[in-house]
Amino acid sequence: MKIDILTLFPNMFDGVFEESIIKRAIEEGKVEINLVNFREYTKDPHHKVDDTPYGGGAGMVLMCQPIFDCVNHLKTEDSTVILLTPGGVPYKQEMAYELSNSKHLILICGHYEGFDERIKSICDKEISIGDYVLTGGEIPAMVLVDSITRLLPGVITDESHINDSFHDHLLDYPTYTKPRVYEGMEVPEVLVSGDHKKIEEYRKSESIRLTKENRPDLLEE
Repeated sequence: MKIDILTLFPNMFDGVFEESIIKRAIEEGKVEINLVNFREYTKDPHHKVDDTPYGGGAGMVLMCQPIFDCVNHLKTEDSTVILLTPGGVPYKQEMAYELSNSKHLILICGHYEGFDERIKSICDKEISIGDYVLTGGEIPAMVLVDSITRLLPGVITDESHINDSFHDHLLDYPTYTKPRVYEGMEVPEVLVSGDHKKIEEYRKSESIRLTKENRPDLLEE
């Protein structure tokens, strides 16, 4: 998979893709990640990429030309262009699975007061990572890259992500490790029983319990 990230602040990604699973996936050729500063595509003599909004209002709005030209330069018939914006559809695990089957993703990170509305015309999806506002789309881009990369074949074991939270609309079951007793808190007996059927039943019931307590909306879905 190839992922191009359009950003005005590529240095924000320093270190994020140079550690842990993403670093290994890059080194093993499972994913190629490119940071593209779309300021380099502006035709403005002063290298501007934003301007004041028509109708007045606070802040600056990203202009069409640099982003249009950048996307058109990078895009192929295999590309999916994603605009990262608070007004997009909520990002969920099902979408991560869907996007992990893509050959080429182009992620557009906004900044300032937002995008010229016409930029949406060159995008295939608009995605939001939550009902809050960030200073830009860089952190959402990191979230998408992390959640998608770990699903690519060979990056982690299939069992690891099949048992993740949100699989089958349930939160993950609780897990424990040694020691068996810590400060009076003991590992549930069933987990050390060796009875794999009972362990599976326990984990399923715990997933349902935790989902009911913390995210009942998932069960409604």
